[in-house]
Amino acid sequence: MSSTAILAFAFSLAFATDPNQLQDFCVAVDIPKLGVFVNGKFCKDPKLVVADDFFFSWLNIPGNTSNSVGSTVTPASVDQLPGLNTLGVSIVRIDYAPEGGLNPPHTHPRATEVLFVLEGTLYVGFVTSNPKNLFFTKTLYPGDVFVFPQGLIHFQFNVGKTNAVAFAGLSSQNPGAITIANAVFGSDPPISDDVLAKAFKVDKKVIDYLQGQFWYDNSS
Repeated sequence: MSSTAILAFAFSLAFATDPNQLQDFCVAVDIPKLGVFVNGKFCKDPKLVVADDFFFSWLNIPGNTSNSVGSTVTPASVDQLPGLNTLGVSIVRIDYAPEGGLNPPHTHPRATEVLFVLEGTLYVGFVTSNPKNLFFTKTLYPGDVFVFPQGLIHFQFNVGKTNAVAFAGLSSQNPGAITIANAVFGSDPPISDDVLAKAFKVDKKVIDYLQGQFWYDNSS
């Protein structure tokens, strides 16, 4: 990873929103008998902690963008990097296919996101909450940084002719992601088409069509 990508991750430290830890670290462990429960994860006995608990090396590997949305998100959150537990930060790599690779409109319920563009040209934006629903948008180039406030709907779209790569720092060890179309039209069980038809002011046949689509999850 380049030094500029690391800088983008560092920016996220200023936006940490998870509860502050009261210890140096709390390495997540999936085996309860090896730890104690803290902040959603069991913590490994500090005497058993090793350097690899704080290490992750996959963000140099390009994600596969041969899918219906043309993008892949590769996370390094607490599930991939146990040492992040209770520290309030995480990072992701996002790869976009040329001419239309899309990280679809989504929200992070627990995190603000700081996006750093490493390669390519991205059209990005977010929408504010009701009642104004203001739309803020920008075209980003290599070296540019853009912030998506916590919980707001946002997206990135590759408008260039080449692959694009971005890194994002997030102010949570487990930011979560709600992809809007997937959640609304791909829920299990489905939301009533009567509800959605009235909400979107369209015929129920339109809703039935949308609910019949395959909604792809671009998280690797």
